[in-house]
Amino acid sequence: MSKPVAVTTPTARPAVDLGGFAAIVGARHVVTAPADMAPHLREARDLYQGVARAVVKPATTEEVAAVVRHARQLGLAVVPQGGNTGLVGGQIPGGDIDAIVLSLTRMDRVREIDPLTDTMTVEAGLTLLKVQELAEQADRLFPLSLASEGSCTIGGNIAANAGGTAVLAYGNTRDLVLGLEVVLADGRVWHGLNKLRKDNTGYDLKDLFVGSEGTLGIVTAAVLKLFPRPRSRATAFCAVETPAAALDLLTLARRQAGSALTTFELVPRIGVEFVVKHIPGARDPLSDVSPWYVLLELSSPAESGLDEIMEGLLEAAIEGGLVADAAIAASLDQRAAFWTLREALSEVQKHEGGSIKHDVSVPVALIPQFLDEAIACVTAMVPGCRPVPFGHMGDGNIHFNVNQPAGSGDPAEKAAYLDQWDAMNAAVHAIVARHGGSISAEHGVGRLKRDLLPGFKDPVALDLMRAVKRAVDPDGLLNPGAVL
Repeated sequence: MSKPVAVTTPTARPAVDLGGFAAIVGARHVVTAPADMAPHLREARDLYQGVARAVVKPATTEEVAAVVRHARQLGLAVVPQGGNTGLVGGQIPGGDIDAIVLSLTRMDRVREIDPLTDTMTVEAGLTLLKVQELAEQADRLFPLSLASEGSCTIGGNIAANAGGTAVLAYGNTRDLVLGLEVVLADGRVWHGLNKLRKDNTGYDLKDLFVGSEGTLGIVTAAVLKLFPRPRSRATAFCAVETPAAALDLLTLARRQAGSALTTFELVPRIGVEFVVKHIPGARDPLSDVSPWYVLLELSSPAESGLDEIMEGLLEAAIEGGLVADAAIAASLDQRAAFWTLREALSEVQKHEGGSIKHDVSVPVALIPQFLDEAIACVTAMVPGCRPVPFGHMGDGNIHFNVNQPAGSGDPAEKAAYLDQWDAMNAAVHAIVARHGGSISAEHGVGRLKRDLLPGFKDPVALDLMRAVKRAVDPDGLLNPGAVL
């Protein structure tokens, strides 16, 4: 469980006739009953509970535009929402704004799959898992991969510039988008759905909206890049003594595997213990205990050759003292078992009491130093606390989570621990800043980190961000209170 955030109770508001929304999307797609709205007003970690006049569910871009225009006439803000899997509250309307939630889940159509240009044009409400499956049916790969891929939507991924486990090889969501269709705050539609790899006709407007968390426009469709589908994979779970050894292993893997290296995830021993304890069927993949592990995966469109590369890489790593032991997946089931040890890490922490979260990044070369300093810092702040740092070492993104000390499970102990959330965040973020890192690597800013930005973001950058917001949304209609 995570830090509870107080709900702002809205003041009394004059009645608003919502019939205009029903005329646009149909009465059954305007949700006003509290019980039916509730799933849209709480986010995944229970950090925020929101308030809204209604949840409106359009089915087309034209309906989205009409809903935005009508909301503007009524003086209502619009908070876009996809699968409601975001972790920083950007998809939840605060109680201090008078708003509707604009749910895009009905916009789930595939407009085109074009294998010749390696693109797929999809609407924003399509789940990431469905995008992956459709790409595979076309003998292609869409490489974005997240633990929430069964429920998160491509529009939400674009709004948050989602990262995931394949950034090392393919980049963030921003790198996977060629074109966008966006409804603006005044109800106009920007038709930017092009498939061009090169287009030098002025500003790249697409990049304004990727990562803007619905504050500049509402993404309704996107042209996504596709890649050759891997026909072979080699997956290994490696024991390393320290993060420094893991960094040396990363350097070796890049040198010997080149572009075939697609995953390099750092996992602490305590994380493996949590997964084995709480996930039925999970088990230690290696006979000896190690302080740290690396989940390493190679992939290729070629049908053979990767096993030899992986074996040679691990042989060199063991001879060089970088890896103490390793197991190579001999089957799809074993590969899935290795991935469970990584993908279940976020979920299992809730079974171990309160967890204070950090989604940070530092230059890859500084990860070992950052971890040494951050672990020493939090254990000095809270003796007995249990750091669980894990994540995407290949791209510098570490989820530096810290579980409360092992205890009786008393709710009062948990509450007392979570009261230290802000102080611990401040201490860890200060270390991140000293190393030239970011306090939001892949989860976004949302409402959770909005007030922290002035302490870490260049003031000129913040001025430019505010200027862009004023230019495209002068009335503050779109997702007010998020990011800025």
